[in-house]
Amino acid sequence: MVMKSDQKVTIRKTQPSVLGGRGQRGLGGLLVHECDYSLNVTLSPAPMTTFSRDPPTVTCKAASAVLVKTLRFVKNVPCFRELPEDDQLALIRSGWAPLLVLGLAQDRVDFETTETVEPSMLQRILTGSPEGRNQALGCHSRTAAGVSVLDIEAIKAFLKKCWSVDISTKEYAYLKGAVLFNPGRFLIRARPRLFTENMWRVCAASTYIQSLRREAHQALNEHVRLIHREDTTRFAKLLIALSMLRAIRPPVVAQLFLKPVIGTVNIEEVLMEMFYGK
Repeated sequence: MVMKSDQKVTIRKTQPSVLGGRGQRGLGGLLVHECDYSLNVTLSPAPMTTFSRDPPTVTCKAASAVLVKTLRFVKNVPCFRELPEDDQLALIRSGWAPLLVLGLAQDRVDFETTETVEPSMLQRILTGSPEGRNQALGCHSRTAAGVSVLDIEAIKAFLKKCWSVDISTKEYAYLKGAVLFNPGRFLIRARPRLFTENMWRVCAASTYIQSLRREAHQALNEHVRLIHREDTTRFAKLLIALSMLRAIRPPVVAQLFLKPVIGTVNIEEVLMEMFYGK
């Protein structure tokens, strides 16, 4: 089934703000200049499970703007800039999707969906003509390639979790550091290089990235303990939000927020163009 959508958007932009002082240790400069956007996008789609691609929705344009701002943020992290270019690209390619969803939470980009029930494939085959059977098979193909209700609910649950915790700008910065410096995803992306480079160098890079992630977690914990002394569960709530983010699959994020804009263009080509500003 194909999701058709009507858009209603309200956009509020505030003045650029300076995000406090320096981060800690190798994460100095995690807090950089940003513009704060607040967007509320309401979609009223019909059947699940894929959004209409033509024309591009307001939500996708908002998500593209968030992705550009997120990549700009990453480029301004000093310890990221000090990494070799291959390591930078591996982190971008492995982390763009969770970083984008985290940016959507920070910028409060929301979307609403409604579900309608269509006849099942079996009903179409039993009650329809040969043309109806072909349509049923076609419907199955589109559904398999689309965005399921469960995937949408996972994204919405993460967004609601972040908004319920009322995460601050500094906390978002440290969370982005924890998401960006993910040694597990880095090794998956860097695996082909194990056959062309010194294996020990790739492993050493992974160990260093792991240390940066620990520093992001520690900096976040220290910030929470300093600012929210009476809320002893806040750090745990932020970690739960991170665990929910890991359950969101990158292909779903691309299909939902970027494919309607970029079409068949390879997502990594778009990322590199955004990152290098070509």
